[in-house]
Amino acid sequence: MRIRLLVSLLMGICAANVYGDANHLKSCRSFYSKLKDLNVQQPPKRVLLVPLLSRDPHTNESPRWSEQPARIVEAFYRNRFKAAVTQMRDIWSWSDYYDQVEQLVQQSPPFDRVIFISHGGFDGPVLKNAVFWQDFKTAGGKGEFIKFSEAQPGLKRVLSITYNTEKNRKFSDYMASHWQELGPMKSSDTWDLLKGLEKQIQPLGRACYNSYCSPNQLAAIPEDQRGARFKLCELVCREPLFEFKTSTEISPERFFHFTKSLSSLAAADGLIFFGACNPGSAAPEKIREPDETEFLINSTLADGPHKSYVHLVSAATGRITAGPIGDSSAEDIVKRLTMFETFRPQHFLCIVDPSTKLSKETNGN
Repeated sequence: MRIRLLVSLLMGICAANVYGDANHLKSCRSFYSKLKDLNVQQPPKRVLLVPLLSRDPHTNESPRWSEQPARIVEAFYRNRFKAAVTQMRDIWSWSDYYDQVEQLVQQSPPFDRVIFISHGGFDGPVLKNAVFWQDFKTAGGKGEFIKFSEAQPGLKRVLSITYNTEKNRKFSDYMASHWQELGPMKSSDTWDLLKGLEKQIQPLGRACYNSYCSPNQLAAIPEDQRGARFKLCELVCREPLFEFKTSTEISPERFFHFTKSLSSLAAADGLIFFGACNPGSAAPEKIREPDETEFLINSTLADGPHKSYVHLVSAATGRITAGPIGDSSAEDIVKRLTMFETFRPQHFLCIVDPSTKLSKETNGN
């Protein structure tokens, strides 16, 4: 089983970035120094804030951490520009987001600013890896459970479990009656559950076991190595009842569903801002491997590959798009926005204007 977590994508306080600032700066070359050089509505009259609620499992942060910088940003736009600010509430999954987008599009005109505040990475904002489709079927002596889940729009994580329905009746019956319970579970938890069941109902191959883990065999190896040998025998000498596969794939349909929502929310002269780690960073060039990150940026979506996620989204939506270069804390996100809106030049903010097809990064500090 190969299960790679997208931990390296998460912000929040982000993990240390292994790519140097010099490489990040290559993402967006300097081109202008003032907001007035952009064809963007100024001052902003209507602002939409999208704080995404999730938690890095390796920290003690509140899952609602993004709401605090959202409150500061909301006060800034209200006080500085007298703008009407709308904030999405309780966005725990992309389904929550799309439900609220549908309501907003029906109720109000487009926004001058659409601002995400969230965990994120080279391939954009991250939410809980929620299931959006699953299925179970048996035919011709083969059983198959498959589910699609999504942490980032357009990156489809696939889990498939296949087995011979005639091999072990207890296992087949369990899958037929419990497959819906597997959907919400983490892939690693599903693996542990089914392997535990397999251990209970599938006997060991005695010849194999006696060859490697008989009392005489165990007595011949150092005591501190016997536990590892025993686990190895349990794994090798028990014929598996199922095949378990995970992968990450690009889903153009899901990606363009997301960018279509952005186009409907942001006015033609509006700005889409991704407040997270690395949406403006140049994706590192690496050898392609299964479950690799930077899938979206290096794909052919929207005439790609692209230099960064904001380049990709700008090309797909036809909107000016911006996002930080490198790691960003909640305080950094507020700083990037306020400096941008008050004509103050800064490093580490990538801004892409689709009308010029040129990458832009403000100068100064």
